Amino acid sequence: MKAEGKMKTVVLLLSMIVGSQTAFAQDFALKQLENSPHHHEWIELGINDRTLYNFVAYTEVSESVPVVIVIHENRGLTDWVRSFADQIAEAGYIAIAPDLLSGFDEDHARTSDFESSDAAREALYRIDPDQIINDLIAVQNYSGMVSSSNGKVVVVGFCWGGSQTFRFATYTEGIEASLVFYGSAPDEEGPYQYINAPVYGFYGGND
Repeated sequence: MKAEGKMKTVVLLLSMIVGSQTAFAQDFALKQLENSPHHHEWIELGINDRTLYNFVAYTEVSESVPVVIVIHENRGLTDWVRSFADQIAEAGYIAIAPDLLSGFDEDHARTSDFESSDAAREALYRIDPDQIINDLIAVQNYSGMVSSSNGKVVVVGFCWGGSQTFRFATYTEGIEASLVFYGSAPDEEGPYQYINAPVYGFYGGND
């Protein structure tokens, strides 16, 4: 199968996973994670004076495979997002889901430290947009060091994360595709000229 055909297969599989996952509640997602046969681990990346926490789900295959970076919604790195990463592993890929609320302040080192999802959402919108880009670049660089990776990277995000996926596509090189679920495009057309890989948009008209 040619490279383009393989990437279309990745896009199709990921879109199917989203269709099957979005109706699941957080408690079901946690149960799924607890019963998953896949190996999970937390990876810590040092960025300036912060620690960026990343949930990684590995697939059970003998060959090298692409890495899928999962950008969470505006509630932070929830159990649902981690369960989605696990489903990506089930589909045969490596998933890395960074917690972009990492190191928010002394009392909140990661999403799980916030007292509610509303508090996490409010904090997320206070983060410098450039910090988000720098964090994603660090994750992209790390993905190339994963021993079972074939060097190809796909980025996928939902709602707020979908917007960040689209924005990241205008900043970075070396990704194979960006999958935007419900996220908005950059306000200005200027950055579009820097996009060098396909951006797939998924927008449900009658959810």
